[in-house]
Amino acid sequence: MVPPSRPPCVHSLARSRVDGDLPHPPLVDAARAAIAAGDPASARDRAEAVATALLQPVINATGVLLHTNLGRAPIGPLLRYSNLEIDLVGGKRASRSNHAASLLARAVGAEAAHVVNNGAAALLLVLATLGRDRGVAVSRGELVEIGGGFRIPEVMAQSGARLVEVGTTNRTRLADYQAAVAESDDRSDGAGAGVGLILKVHQSNYRIVGFTESVEVAELAGLGLPVVADIGSGLLDAATPWLAGGPPAWLAGEPAARQTLAAGAALVTFSGDKLLGGPQAGVIAGRADLVAACARHPLSRALRPGGLVLAALQDTALAYLRRDGMAIPFWRMAATPVAELWRRAEGLGGGRPVATVAVAGGGSVPGHDVPSAGVAVAGDHAAALRANAPAIVARVRDGETVLDLRTVDPADDPVLAKALAALP
Repeated sequence: MVPPSRPPCVHSLARSRVDGDLPHPPLVDAARAAIAAGDPASARDRAEAVATALLQPVINATGVLLHTNLGRAPIGPLLRYSNLEIDLVGGKRASRSNHAASLLARAVGAEAAHVVNNGAAALLLVLATLGRDRGVAVSRGELVEIGGGFRIPEVMAQSGARLVEVGTTNRTRLADYQAAVAESDDRSDGAGAGVGLILKVHQSNYRIVGFTESVEVAELAGLGLPVVADIGSGLLDAATPWLAGGPPAWLAGEPAARQTLAAGAALVTFSGDKLLGGPQAGVIAGRADLVAACARHPLSRALRPGGLVLAALQDTALAYLRRDGMAIPFWRMAATPVAELWRRAEGLGGGRPVATVAVAGGGSVPGHDVPSAGVAVAGDHAAALRANAPAIVARVRDGETVLDLRTVDPADDPVLAKALAALP
């Protein structure tokens, strides 16, 4: 009788079947999973699947400048200790808001600013601080849903504020806000205090066109209540003084923090990793007393970002204050002339130079295209390009694989050329 075969040693299988790119524990896990599945030979493939799932650099050839799945605005790694919460002159503890936040306040002409971990957190903190147990008036046309299915009414409910809807989906007038404030002040049913805040939310990821009407911040400010404007995408200044050629056409109509505050908003909130071009963060900027109240709220500590985020955001803010848009990867890519992209496409080889259309992405400036150029290869090669090292993410269109160069750093062109040459 032939004895049953003995299963291989897990550790031996891990060492023999998988290379040393991963630490030993995940290799052992992959080997155990392979044995449990009755397929020891699959250990290497399982380990490689684990390695592929880890965060790693990729080349974005999709033409989507702020690609949410690829991390939105590209930033570099930051290391070393920092003076995050210490005064280097006096040697005492200081606030982490003394760095990036103060620079951003300067960049948008605000009295003060406060940084949290993302744009939704910024709005949540403002509502929890200024709107809790009070009515907050919002146009029905601005009750947006952001990424992941999160909606303005749900965020407001978690803050403790009471939503007061005004107007209709497509048309909201100043009289609608006036009526909501007057009706709320006359309430005597104990269902909550009157309207104490007006919230204006930018429709940053969609457009309503046709028979529409809305109320601008300057008009809302005349009602005598604090106006909070969630501008979403994080454009600091509509004049884009950091770009030598001025604002590009695709930014038309995008609200900016500086102009929104100048129009009378008490606070603006926006994201750090969209048109700002920095790391994932949320910014609250405006009146010093309101910003200070937000910073003192118990939620502030739960929502604060870490030192790496603040360091990256500080570098971004310094670039804006230097008016050096080319130091910010997003703006450097966005401002590259199409002629330069064509020149690069013609030099890649392995594909056909084509005109393409890029977009800002990340829920920013929907409906506005950015002229671009890239290379096209017949057939669907998306999977093969993603298997490259580093991975190349492209898009497939009309039976062709298209690599848009607006979102590719020129330093990565040789990688693209080699990958294209290897395609069948």
